[in-house]
Amino acid sequence: MTAKRCDIAVIGAGMAGISCARQLAAAGREVVIFDKSKGMGGRMATRRGDGFSFDHGAQYFTVRTAEFVAALADWQQAGWCAPWSGRVVALADDGQPRELVPEARFVGTPGMSALCRALADGLPVQHQLRLLALQRNGNGWQLAFDDGSQWQAQQVVLAIPPAQAAPLLAALPALQTRAAAVEMQPCWAAMLLSDSPLPLAFDAAFIGEGPLSWVARNNSKPARPAMESWVLHASPAWSAQHVDDDPAQVAQALCAALAGHCGGSLSPHQLSVHRWLYAQAANPLPDGFLLQDGVGVAGDWCLGQRVEDAYLSGTRLADALLAAH
Repeated sequence: MTAKRCDIAVIGAGMAGISCARQLAAAGREVVIFDKSKGMGGRMATRRGDGFSFDHGAQYFTVRTAEFVAALADWQQAGWCAPWSGRVVALADDGQPRELVPEARFVGTPGMSALCRALADGLPVQHQLRLLALQRNGNGWQLAFDDGSQWQAQQVVLAIPPAQAAPLLAALPALQTRAAAVEMQPCWAAMLLSDSPLPLAFDAAFIGEGPLSWVARNNSKPARPAMESWVLHASPAWSAQHVDDDPAQVAQALCAALAGHCGGSLSPHQLSVHRWLYAQAANPLPDGFLLQDGVGVAGDWCLGQRVEDAYLSGTRLADALLAAH
């Protein structure tokens, strides 16, 4: 089979991969994005239904660097994101809400995944393709995908979790070792629909004990459907302990934990769960990205745990690839 060609192959259509590809394309490079899923955004995910939606991955993003401030200003002007003014608290041991230091929080509109779709507009994206192997080929790299297709690229970006990137880096053992050393923690996410508002005096809460670490009223976010919808994130420790449990049992356990904060039992209109195997890095790298011999590795785990870290990892890797070309 004749290999198709591109200048730079970007594996992963989350924030890191898209921000990297967007910057490379703006500099005139021929970029193709590949992703194993049907949609865009990676963990910036939104699940939609008739009259409801759930941001069941990344919940919001904050802004701390000048680079991200500038990007956010452009995104807001384009209508791709908006501030979230919901009441976010921390629940004390006695269950009472404690106010947090005020912090500006932003969300993609009308869902978290919409921001990545907007950023990828105009870029070629190949969906439902999983990279199986990456091998040197002359001055570039040969990529083999699970549908039998092959591509040839001068440079490659792996913007995927470290557990998925490491096996592909056999030809670059130094990068493989760095990636393999990063531990990603799992997260069970439950999605709950209610026919009436839950008796909670907040829109989102950080929870310090029990199965839950975070709960949020998704319909409190801008541009979301009005139906009462809650996203429940289990703690990393609880998720790891129950990572292979039956999803229905996980859903009931997380619903029961939320019911405890509501003062009784809950009878949700709909309840489902999603398991994020690679939710956040326990020991992120300090580098921002990895790069050797035309192969770059990016992701929030290369810098931290936040959406902003994913964006900065992608854009900084793009700068390094352009400088190396």
